[in-house]
Amino acid sequence: MSTTTQRPTAADNRTAGKAARVLGDRRLPVLVTAVLFLVMYGIGLSRYQNYGFAEAQVFLNLFIDNSYLLVAAVGATFVILSGGIDLSVGSVIGFTTMFTAWLVERQGLPIVVVIPMALAVGAFGGFLMGYVIQNFEIQPFIVTLAGLFLFRGLCLVISKESISIGDSSVSSMAQTQVSLGGAFLSIGAIVALVVLAAAFYVLHYTRFGRRVYAIGGNEQSALLMGLPQGGTKIAVYTVSGFCSALAGLLFTLYIQSGDPLHATGMELDAIAAVVIGGTLLTGGSGYVIGTLFGVLVLGLIKSLIQFEGTLSSWWTKIATGVLLCTFILIQRAMTSRKKAVAGGT
Repeated sequence: MSTTTQRPTAADNRTAGKAARVLGDRRLPVLVTAVLFLVMYGIGLSRYQNYGFAEAQVFLNLFIDNSYLLVAAVGATFVILSGGIDLSVGSVIGFTTMFTAWLVERQGLPIVVVIPMALAVGAFGGFLMGYVIQNFEIQPFIVTLAGLFLFRGLCLVISKESISIGDSSVSSMAQTQVSLGGAFLSIGAIVALVVLAAAFYVLHYTRFGRRVYAIGGNEQSALLMGLPQGGTKIAVYTVSGFCSALAGLLFTLYIQSGDPLHATGMELDAIAAVVIGGTLLTGGSGYVIGTLFGVLVLGLIKSLIQFEGTLSSWWTKIATGVLLCTFILIQRAMTSRKKAVAGGT
């Protein structure tokens, strides 16, 4: 009894080739996130049309309520693209709220003087962590974890209790609105969009951005190409520290207080937004515009739960966990495909 081996047909080869090209496309995770956002928003429009969900202000509130998270996630995008991780984001945000509130309320400094001081402290903290990571060859996880404890401890050094901000200039900045027809954006949302645009330009149209992608894609190859690896690594953590401090300032305007427990765990929200936005945790692949969609998806989950009214806020964490696992699986499929292609060649 003879057996015959069926060879793949030309149609099968074309189908396999198309599937391989789709999985190998770096834009796939961003497109998936964008489609997910549109589907979720469409569900909200159909389910809560009688509750004002279709109003333009509800959509713009996604930017207003998540402006600080967007800025923090943009900074985390730089780090993750380079193949690193930053666990100090939430603590730097919390420290910035305490530092700002203490200087404004207890020391009587004007907010225009405090803002550059807070940004300088955040950037310097990121610089120190990047310097230690690069020059002492310590894993980013360990160094930034130390930064997490350091900045959270500094919050308690300033004050163990919350500090409310009653300064009129801070209140004026927090209440300033930029009119967009029948809706508006806050100053924080405008700042976040400007930071997003600047990050997009830096990552895609400058030498520094290309170095970040090169180091994250293959550090040894980047080193052989003569790229300034050390300076780039230190720079991405400096950018992350600066963005975290800026996010802390926006969070201060949003809450108008400083508290040692502010932004606890927000570094995980920032990382989740970056991953859901399609940036590979291994580095070298991703788009900052994807981070925007990641933040919008997380913000939309909160809005849908609020409009539903019967669900606990903990469902936000559950939905985030499910999405995070899904996008990690997508990343795994893409990475496996790249390895298969590399092995075939």
